[in-house]
Formats: sequence, C-alpha cells, structure tokens
Amino acid sequence: MRVVRDDLILAESNDTIVIEGNHYFPPDAVNRDYLRKSDTHTTCPWKGRASYYTIFIGDKVETDAAWYYPEPKEDAKQIKDYVAFYKGVEESS
Repeated sequence: MRVVRDDLILAESNDTIVIEGNHYFPPDAVNRDYLRKSDTHTTCPWKGRASYYTIFIGDKVETDAAWYYPEPKEDAKQIKDYVAFYKGVEESS
C-alpha cells in the first residue's frame, strides 16, 4: 500500500493496519519531509486522542490531511504512532 501525492510517495508499506477502512502506516514507512505537525486534535471514544499532520508540497497545503495516535487507548495500542491519511490523498496497492 502506498500514499502518493503529486507523484511523491508520502507513505509505503506492506504492513499497514486497517481500522474503520483507514490504512495506518508504520512510523518508519512515512516520508515526513512533507508533513508538519498541526495543533489540531480530536478524540475517538475507543482509540483516544488523535494528533494531525498538514501536508506541504511546494505551494500546495492540505491541512490536517493525516493523523496518528501518540498515546492510544488500550484497545488501539497496536496503532501507536502509525499514520493514516484522508481519502483525498491517493492510496494504491
């Protein structure tokens, strides 16, 4: 599975974890050169508090287009620091 934006690979792995239809990429499979931490946070009742990244590629900005759980609840501990991307970012296998 890979996430591609403007011909750049943002993430690539054969070991994603799929939860609620979203592929969560292992931390070392994500190209952070184009990601900047956001101040945005949301809370999922069973996964916990999510943190977000904004994608910057040249002049293009996609605010809060990726998210991760730095301290997930027990039921979601397998996705600690894994990164998921919104569907607007192309995913291909």
